[in-house]
Amino acid sequence: MPDSRPIIIIKKKGGHGGHHGGAWKVAYADFVTAMMALFIVLWLLNTSKPVKEAVAGYFKDPSGTANKMGSTKVGAAEALAITKDDMPKLKEELEKAISKVPNFDKIKDQIEMTITPEGLRIELLETETGTFFEVGNSSPSDNGKELLLLLAQELGKLPNHLSIEGHTDSKPYTGRREYGNWELSTDRANAARRLMQHDGLRSDQVSQVRGYADQMLRTPATPLDASNRRISVIVQNLEQKPEVPEKNKNNDKPDTNAPAPGVPKKN
Repeated sequence: MPDSRPIIIIKKKGGHGGHHGGAWKVAYADFVTAMMALFIVLWLLNTSKPVKEAVAGYFKDPSGTANKMGSTKVGAAEALAITKDDMPKLKEELEKAISKVPNFDKIKDQIEMTITPEGLRIELLETETGTFFEVGNSSPSDNGKELLLLLAQELGKLPNHLSIEGHTDSKPYTGRREYGNWELSTDRANAARRLMQHDGLRSDQVSQVRGYADQMLRTPATPLDASNRRISVIVQNLEQKPEVPEKNKNNDKPDTNAPAPGVPKKN
């Protein structure tokens, strides 16, 4: 009888591959970080100039510049507080900024700045054909938008409140029924406010919007003169500089034990 060899059957069990580790988690974290960086960049591209300067200032000097640009206080910088005595310097700085506008030579005669008891008055005067607003229109022209945005970005750095006024000449408005110089002057002042608050001014920085129609003519002897049509932005005086909180002599740290304003001190 021939030798018989046993038949050996080998069964292989199917299964998953070896453990892959956590490499996918690292790749996912990198992806999420990249998306966050993208959203931050897109947000910065659509923010106002003061916000961009505040962010840039923080990374350059986290302990100093950021506080001046308002990253810890809404909007204003204490170092830029403008009192009545500082108005001439503010006027000079604004004149320098406005002189950099591309078409400044064409509009320089239509911009006037005067220091008044109320503050610094900045007036945008119209021409016969319209410079900052088209004749009979309450929406700013391209020149008006450009200049108002520049003013908003500069004045938005200040803690001072602003007043915005609209004025017309004495020529009756004939655009549509039940709409006259009162409505036009007010609408222009409000249009300027909306534009400036959208990009530069704090939401609470404008304290008054006034429409005077032809009741405060710039040249009363010539009530129909185009320069009577104007927008006025008034930077209101501060009575005094904002107070800087006192610090302890030890390590210049705030006194955390001092009671909050209006809270009685415990015995």
